[in-house]
Amino acid sequence: MRVSLGSIRQWHWISASVCMAGMLLFAVTGITLNHAADIPAQPTVRSIEEKIPSSLLQPWLVDDLQPAYLSAEIVAWFYHEQQITIPRHYRSEWDGDELYVPLPRPGGDAWLAIDKQTGEFLFEDTDRGWLAYFNDLHKGRDSGTVWRWFIDIFAGGCIVFSITGLILLWRQSSHRQATAPLAVLGILIPLVIMLMFIH
Repeated sequence: MRVSLGSIRQWHWISASVCMAGMLLFAVTGITLNHAADIPAQPTVRSIEEKIPSSLLQPWLVDDLQPAYLSAEIVAWFYHEQQITIPRHYRSEWDGDELYVPLPRPGGDAWLAIDKQTGEFLFEDTDRGWLAYFNDLHKGRDSGTVWRWFIDIFAGGCIVFSITGLILLWRQSSHRQATAPLAVLGILIPLVIMLMFIH
């Protein structure tokens, strides 16, 4: 079954429209990632050393000596009283009597350590700025399931855009003599660089 030129054009412009913003984002962040060492950045660090009220600490430790998750009340206390947001699906680990909660995110890192005996905690948050945020989105670093799905679907859209573009070039190559040589050049340039200059 032969696909009409009109259908290919339609798939081409639809995929281009859907992927336009994403392609721009990934192209720009590709440049910033490639020159990350040349772009100055000054991370900001916020540290908090306080104590969880015993009225919240004791009920949390009643049923399990080393619970895997903080109670909803403690999570709410951190949010309202300390402006610390603990994601719903965080990971935690115990080291003796200390609970450690890593809180990585795009553009920054944070961690929380709680002493179960005293309720004392230490929180540290490092923010590396907006550039690091978008660079981490490019890599899918600590960006969550929804963003990873977006990257996969976006990549699929780019594949459709590229394949339909190649088909359109091939079908119209008789009208544009430079099409085939430029397409071959586009394949050869990265191939030669990979073979000759990457060790």
